[in-house]
Amino acid sequence: MSKQDITRRVHELRGYMRQHGLAAFIFPSTDPHNGEYVPGHWMTRQWISGFNGSAGTAVVTTTDAALWTDSRYFLAAAEQLDGTPFQLMRERVPGTPGISEWLRRLLQEGDTVGIDGWVNSVSTASSLRQELQASGILLDTSLDPAAALWEGRPEMPLHPVEIQPLEYAGERTVHKLARLREQIKAAGAQMTVICPLDEIAWICNLRGTDVHCNPVFVSYLLVSQEEATLFVDPRKLSAQVRAYLRGEGIGTRPYEALASALASMPSSAMLIDPQSCNCHAVPPQGKGWKVIYHDSLIAPMKAIKNEAEREGFHRAMLRDGVALAKFLRWLKPAVQAGGQTEMSVADRLTALRAEQPLYRDISFDTIAGYAQHGAIVHYEPSHETDTPLLPKGLMLLDSGAQYQDGTTDITRTIPLGPLTREERTDYTLVLKGHIRLAMAKFPTGTCGTQLDVLARYAMWQHGINYGHGTGHGVGSYLCVHEGPHQIRMNHMPAPLLPGMTMTDEPGIYREGRHGVRIENTMMVEEYMESTFGQFLQLTPLTLCPIDMEPILWDMMDTDEVQYLNDYHARVYSELSPLLQGDDLAWLQEATAQVRL
Repeated sequence: MSKQDITRRVHELRGYMRQHGLAAFIFPSTDPHNGEYVPGHWMTRQWISGFNGSAGTAVVTTTDAALWTDSRYFLAAAEQLDGTPFQLMRERVPGTPGISEWLRRLLQEGDTVGIDGWVNSVSTASSLRQELQASGILLDTSLDPAAALWEGRPEMPLHPVEIQPLEYAGERTVHKLARLREQIKAAGAQMTVICPLDEIAWICNLRGTDVHCNPVFVSYLLVSQEEATLFVDPRKLSAQVRAYLRGEGIGTRPYEALASALASMPSSAMLIDPQSCNCHAVPPQGKGWKVIYHDSLIAPMKAIKNEAEREGFHRAMLRDGVALAKFLRWLKPAVQAGGQTEMSVADRLTALRAEQPLYRDISFDTIAGYAQHGAIVHYEPSHETDTPLLPKGLMLLDSGAQYQDGTTDITRTIPLGPLTREERTDYTLVLKGHIRLAMAKFPTGTCGTQLDVLARYAMWQHGINYGHGTGHGVGSYLCVHEGPHQIRMNHMPAPLLPGMTMTDEPGIYREGRHGVRIENTMMVEEYMESTFGQFLQLTPLTLCPIDMEPILWDMMDTDEVQYLNDYHARVYSELSPLLQGDDLAWLQEATAQVRL
């Protein structure tokens, strides 16, 4: 699209706004299901602004236009917005106003701001309404200008839905629904509507390919004590899937029928998760409904993996480990030979993973950041930024795959040649943090916030910190980012429980120089029971050597070295039967025991 196209669209939008009595309209980066990746049909922020980053919010008034995004995209956004009506708002930079603050400066009491209620959560809309009301400004959630103005708007995805076999799912849908209904009743409700696509896919034991990197399908699920209804485009459902759903007690209706279904139902008590449920996936006001706001009931259920899911993770990690070993054996000689770039090595890793049985897709866009690009936490190489790899310095490689029996997420920081003292020090501090968290033993009921300091302690002694979370859950052939549990500095109250997956990924990032991150996916498991109660531990699922070349061994404690030796011994034991020739020889060297 040209910048003239953006200017024309903003002009047409302002005409629409005047026609509908709006003083401003806000375009988020979300869809009706609050997903991390958004299908093209709902990329309205990119359509109106031309900015194609994964995070950002565009706001248009009758006289001004602005786009908010974070530091990952400052350079790209400045270039893409130049010559358009949009001003770049750099989030978290001193002096940058928030969206509601900016609107309150420009608008008058009695003006109306519009948002599309289908792509804004109940909590988002509620907070915005409250902020605007302080200045007498109203909020309208009923309009979608893109529906009227977007020529050639992509259709909603129409890919077939597939059954996730019970051998991988581990529990029938009818039993999951029975557990969910017990929790709905305990919360004082009779029914709930479910918007997050990973929650729907998990409870229905179905998967799809509607969303980039996430094996989910566009739908809603309405569950009452008597019945369950899946709102989905019927063209996605084969006769086999329809029969399967009937056998599990789930009826179907068209995707767009949710609002009318809620409007025609007799009033009852509805449980809603305001963080994930959009404004229109709720019962109509004024008709006797009792709405109970509650955290997601499914997220904690889904987070605790059953025995089949745990076994699936182990099998997936074995296959992923084979692909990673072959890749890492190839990488350094290839860089020495010349001609490799960030994108070419990312493509090579994806190709090696695709050779493995049950491979379905990558689990997120690969982060391959060489040298200074490694300091950009969520950097993704593009044709504009792709950098040749030289036989020196560090490359941060964060990647993952979707296998039908498990999802993987791993980061390794790889020395491609000589390193500076600073690079080696940062690498060692990150490794120490990774190991200290991995070695943790903790009582049942501990939350991730209480463990976070373990990953940061060593670097804190050097006046170093990082701004992202230390760990997140990982889905079972589902989304690579899963809650409700996390390990991070700000308080996350969800306790870590046996059967939960959790990443361990501290990092250090020096702008303009390098970045270091080391990440394994872990499983929370039982450790021991004493007179003081039950204690838990983290056990690595990821099977891949951690490069030892950059380590400053005099900074490592004896028990940290022992942990690394034990981890590498396990990696070799499990991967060596699956490798041969040069790959096996590389693995043996990469996992050699360290004697200090």
